[in-house]
Amino acid sequence: MTQKIAFIGAGNMASSLIGGLISKGFPAQHICASDPYEATLKNIAAQYSIRTTQNNNEAIAGADVIVLAVKPQVMKAVTENIASVVQKQKPLVVSIAAGISLESLQHWLGEKTAIVRCMPNTPALVQLGATGMFANPNVSETQKQLAKDILDAVGISLWLKNEKELDAVTALSGSGPAYYFLLMEAMIKAGIAQGLDAETAKKLTLQTALGAATMATQSSDEPAELRRKVTSPNGTTEQAILSFQKNNFETIVKEALNAAKNRSVSLSNELGKS
Repeated sequence: MTQKIAFIGAGNMASSLIGGLISKGFPAQHICASDPYEATLKNIAAQYSIRTTQNNNEAIAGADVIVLAVKPQVMKAVTENIASVVQKQKPLVVSIAAGISLESLQHWLGEKTAIVRCMPNTPALVQLGATGMFANPNVSETQKQLAKDILDAVGISLWLKNEKELDAVTALSGSGPAYYFLLMEAMIKAGIAQGLDAETAKKLTLQTALGAATMATQSSDEPAELRRKVTSPNGTTEQAILSFQKNNFETIVKEALNAAKNRSVSLSNELGKS
């Protein structure tokens, strides 16, 4: 890629994307980031040697791609401020803000704007992110590939069949890391309760999580089959699994994802166009 990319918002997710792009050979001089906080800009400029500014319109001048990496609550004000430049330049706009619909983004930026809405997650910070994406009809095939290249710089990205699926992605992978962190917390506490010291319980829990995830991504077997393979009849693992099932583990997970999805939908209604 030799296009010019502008990031509006220079927080953790923007920083991870910029770092991923540069690590894959994208020239730092083709990236500019804007943010209202001078300290944030100094840090990201020092880390990646990119151009920075506190002026959004200055940042996007001449950009082929604009990545909107701001909080959903300020998206309306940010997009309306840059709308005239966007309509003149006709760049690809990539939004990573949760709950802001394409309809709202088009209303604020201009109906003919090429927009990709996506939902990344925090493991993008270590280039192990998972992102769901959906493009409006104004996005060309070349621009779709460009958007995918940007998100693939920090993990994997998948195109969705329709925009509503982004609510499910938000519930599954967007919020998902927190579910695993909660399970890790619980396992560490249980290990300590059974007599392990805190550091030992933590190290064993984190390595087990890493090992299980690595096995699942590298194996041709489905997770259900991997589980069966380590669950010996009448063994210790079987007793733990039976306890999970007795306490409706799968129902708990399903209800949790439904709650997250419903909140994603309500956020979209609350923060949408006006």
